Amino acid sequence: QVSLVESGGGLVQAGGSLRLSCAASGRTFSSFAMGWFRQPPGKEREFVAAISSSGGSTGYADSVKGRFTISRDNAKNTLYLQMNNLQLEATAIYYCATRTGFNAYDTRAYDDWGQGTQVTVSS
Repeated sequence: QVSLVESGGGLVQAGGSLRLSCAASGRTFSSFAMGWFRQPPGKEREFVAAISSSGGSTGYADSVKGRFTISRDNAKNTLYLQMNNLQLEATAIYYCATRTGFNAYDTRAYDDWGQGTQVTVSS
């Protein structure tokens, strides 16, 4: 089992930027593909971005492509999500998770989850 703790959320104006972090402990972080998901108020959790265990491969939801960047530092056991040009619809709780399944876009492919960090975008 991997313990995950997200941080870096907060209140930001539309057009602004935030960088989320996900600190991992427990089993070897570098052996896991990882993902970011978000859950807007009153909605289901949705895929944001994914990254392979080495960091060499990434994927994004169409809604964030070109504005968000997922990365990882295996030496620091940390996953990141750089979010630029944030829009109102980005308001959500953001979660990181370890992926053990095949489909990176499906929450069911993910095993361990953090507690989430709140991102609020204001106009």
